[in-house]
Amino acid sequence: MPLATLTLEDGTILTGDAFGAQTDTVFELVFNTSMTGYQEIITDPSYAGQGVLFTVPHIGNVGINVEDYESATPQVSGVVIRSLSPVVSNWRSARTLDNWLTEHGVPGISGIDTRALTHKLREQGTLKAALSTRGTDAQTLLQRAREWPGLDGRDMVKEVTCPEPYVWEGDAGEKWVSRGAGEQGSRGGLRVVLYDYGAKRNIVRHLVAWGAEVMVVPADFPAEEVLKLNPDGVMLSNGPGDPAGLPYAVAAVEQLIASGTPVFGICLGHQLIGRALGGETTRLKFGHHGGNHPVQDLRTRQVQVTSQNHNYTVVPETLNAEEVEITHLSLNDGSVEGLRLKGKPVFSVQFHPEAAPGPHDGHGIFGEFFMEMGGRSK
Repeated sequence: MPLATLTLEDGTILTGDAFGAQTDTVFELVFNTSMTGYQEIITDPSYAGQGVLFTVPHIGNVGINVEDYESATPQVSGVVIRSLSPVVSNWRSARTLDNWLTEHGVPGISGIDTRALTHKLREQGTLKAALSTRGTDAQTLLQRAREWPGLDGRDMVKEVTCPEPYVWEGDAGEKWVSRGAGEQGSRGGLRVVLYDYGAKRNIVRHLVAWGAEVMVVPADFPAEEVLKLNPDGVMLSNGPGDPAGLPYAVAAVEQLIASGTPVFGICLGHQLIGRALGGETTRLKFGHHGGNHPVQDLRTRQVQVTSQNHNYTVVPETLNAEEVEITHLSLNDGSVEGLRLKGKPVFSVQFHPEAAPGPHDGHGIFGEFFMEMGGRSK
């Protein structure tokens, strides 16, 4: 098996076995603590510009399955793992992880100490990295990692959003979503406009399961055009990068909030709502990436174990407490995980309530959104 070289901006050089595409790439290296769902993670558009270090040691044993895509292609820039499974054992598998990554030009490195590397990222924070699976020397890679500008202030959304509006017609993964959540169409007839900042497919699948008709629009779609569609509600999706690099999206959210239309934000959508409400956002030391993040709902005191993927957070001290209620907090680091605008149907969560992958079923959060929409439906 050919060798791969991974260098970090702090000078760390790691060598291992190459898999996937033979190429060079530069990215922001983050670790993900999910025990399952590597295909969903790799195809999550929120990872654009990042390489993912998997803390679970054994990857690839279930292959790639046509029902499990969160977008049409891999979105990560690189894959870093301890061990690549030599065999695939799953009745749904259509191809191997290695072949799939090769087909889409994504390199991977295996056979390294991922535990030690995760420890480094926790101690030092997220680091820029360069990976070669075609023999580029370590010093060249180190220079590329240090010269790469990174993601702060950069608009990554434009690289993953849809090119034009479309009505969701379904996909192979819908059969795995419980339609009991939406009481089998009892809330049917509701029209949701979903801003695609890098939306995971499972978000749309859950909206449909609740009985909604979903129109997906690009990230820069004008708010006034959305309002002309007379939607029952607007959802702001997850997505990659720094919300501070999206002033056009913040301006659109401000217009939507002013209109009185129910607005629900997830992940990046949550951060955009925070900024639209006058708050600021800042980078976390090493982000939240995984399916085991405890979050407390401050209204009920219940704790939910959530799926998350983000590097930025809303700064609570910059929000007007008379207008904005903080509804959820992370029990790991105390960061803001949920907001609600007092007096208007506007709320958001930092985590992924549709949970793909992740154990939290999210029905309560989606239920809130549909209750808000049902109260004003046409």
